[in-house]
Amino acid sequence: MDRKSARTNVEARIADVTGRWARGMSLSDIRSSFDAFLAYPCDAPVERLTIDGMSAVWVGRPAASHRGAILFCHGGGFQIGSIASHMGLMARLSEASGRAVLGFEYRLAPEHRFPGAPDDALRVYRWLLDQGESAQNVALIGDSAGAALALGVAVRAPTFDLPRPGCLALISPWLDLTMSGESYTSRVDADLFSKPDQLRAMARTYLGRDHAPEHWLASPLFAEFAGLPPTLVHAGDCDITLSDAIRFHKLASQSGVAVDLRVWPEMYHHFQVFEELPEAQESVALIGSFVRAHLK
Repeated sequence: MDRKSARTNVEARIADVTGRWARGMSLSDIRSSFDAFLAYPCDAPVERLTIDGMSAVWVGRPAASHRGAILFCHGGGFQIGSIASHMGLMARLSEASGRAVLGFEYRLAPEHRFPGAPDDALRVYRWLLDQGESAQNVALIGDSAGAALALGVAVRAPTFDLPRPGCLALISPWLDLTMSGESYTSRVDADLFSKPDQLRAMARTYLGRDHAPEHWLASPLFAEFAGLPPTLVHAGDCDITLSDAIRFHKLASQSGVAVDLRVWPEMYHHFQVFEELPEAQESVALIGSFVRAHLK
């Protein structure tokens, strides 16, 4: 499929599914449709397990064991998303990096509000290290809301006497629940997948009445970045959260972090989940090379 045909196909699918969501679906139905929407085939070996009560999965483990690991945090606005929705992306990350990918299902809002999700991500990171994996041989990767969880683990780790991971990759990171960046206004029409009202509703549901969006763990754009490992950030120029990527790159660089930002023209929020897009293939290949370069 050529570049133009791939984009046309993906954009038609996005319009269809988001249109159905907008016409009024239950959260349960939205979760199911999101999983089905992103259910790409997975040819990699898969091993299912439970971590501290959470469903989890190793993708690519038999072929990539003892060579380090990727801990992957899925996106979905803290309310949707699962192993099923991101299995295809995890498989492609495993193939590109030559590493096993550990995915998990953290608690979702509104059943479980903040800080349930970031606490779950930290618990899985601790579990991975307890299995004997060296932190320097772990890459933390997340897309959208999952990028906030991955960054939160890297920021919090020393507070819990845990070493930081070897590297960090953020895909279309949603790092500011206050939505104060200019892209939340300038990319409203450009981003086909995510809209401001949708994200504001997700943020309110996730935080509830007891937590402010300015809290650095909810919005890790406001965290302290000194000491973070080498970090890669990928976003699209039509991405509604683009400002978060740009601001994080600036702030992390000023804090002495080795951070690289790549922005794809005409691409929308977490375009990497659509494996038929050449831009997604390019992004995943670069992430794989980054992981190979920074893990032992």
